[in-house]
Amino acid sequence: MKLSKLLASSAIASLVASAAMAEIKIGTSLPLTGAFSIAGAKHEQGYKLCVDMINERGGISGEQVELIMSDNRSDPATAIAQYERFINVDGVDAVFGTFSSRLTFPVANILAKNGFVHPIPAGGALRIYTQGHKNLFYFQPNAAEYVGSSLQGLIADLVDVADRPTTAAVVSADDFFANAVETGFLGKKVMDPATGGEVADLAPGYLADAGIEVVYEEKWPEEGFNDWLNLANSIKRSEAELIVALTASAEEAVQLTRALKTVRAEPKMVYYSQGTQVEFYEGTEEASEAILMHTSWHPDAPYEGLLGGEAFSNADFVAEFTERNGVAPDEDAAIPFAVCQGIEQSIIGAGEADNDKMSEWLVARTADDPVRTVLGAFHWDEVGLPVGKPFMVAQWNGGELQFVYPTDEFETSPLTHPKQGW
Repeated sequence: MKLSKLLASSAIASLVASAAMAEIKIGTSLPLTGAFSIAGAKHEQGYKLCVDMINERGGISGEQVELIMSDNRSDPATAIAQYERFINVDGVDAVFGTFSSRLTFPVANILAKNGFVHPIPAGGALRIYTQGHKNLFYFQPNAAEYVGSSLQGLIADLVDVADRPTTAAVVSADDFFANAVETGFLGKKVMDPATGGEVADLAPGYLADAGIEVVYEEKWPEEGFNDWLNLANSIKRSEAELIVALTASAEEAVQLTRALKTVRAEPKMVYYSQGTQVEFYEGTEEASEAILMHTSWHPDAPYEGLLGGEAFSNADFVAEFTERNGVAPDEDAAIPFAVCQGIEQSIIGAGEADNDKMSEWLVARTADDPVRTVLGAFHWDEVGLPVGKPFMVAQWNGGELQFVYPTDEFETSPLTHPKQGW
């Protein structure tokens, strides 16, 4: 064989080998230890499952995906440093967001400064979306301040007037997300921490709109709180018919539930901001009965998503996750899976892993041409919040987390009301 042919053959082989090795790097910083570790570990499962399945299907446009993951230990400064490293040292092409508003708020500035698309799995505080960033895409129904609208709607639509609670105890962790949810329930103002200016005024609040008087309020410190029995006794003494408990984690929800059971509080209705996780039921068992909580996902939701350019439904996700992990998923695994689907679709839509083009493609989504995920269809407003996606409300009944509201989304289970003991 002539030398020229040998060189040509060698060059072709080199190009083929290079193409086979080509990969898209995606970085994510998650709280795998520390206060948010349970949710962080499930986010890891959701991201890994999605990336593994993309690679098994041949990658994104023929390129394999490398997922670079770091443990931020639930610490904002560490999360910031890790995203800076992903961009400046690891040379990632894209990123997945982290868990919790407390970590997402500072990370948003770093990703905006570097021009990276910021897909957010769990960072609902409205202040994140009022900083002026144009690269945010939230993969849940709406900002945390608006969560209370779902409970207000449930009471109005599903509870007879004579059975509706008229008084409420609102107790909350001093946490970025919990404070945001509380703001909506109590009708407070949302302030910009940088300028001190007003972002939104949510007066009179969802409880007042529902004709419910707040008779007790309490806030516990973000870390180290363990006086659950005294808190539960105070709630009981208030004789509130509705308990709104805004915890920072499922573990806190477990501790409060156990304490309320111990003191034998007797509310008509209990609503939590956390508790969809199987760990909550395992920690409370029969005491979980009839407790309500908002959720962004349910295993029975008939959503049709895309993966690898092909149909991949919510039911497919549940089956794949269960087969590979030996347990059924909850929303803390489903949400990051949806984020991964969104980033994959944006890279395919942009034609390459270019953040400017990916952002343009995501911004251009509409109700008729959305991103399609296991959480349903997404398109976003000018600040990065999804359009036309209501919060869902679930309720624990007989050890099963049942979807109960809104009733016009898909098939629901009947609401259990009032709550009968613990």
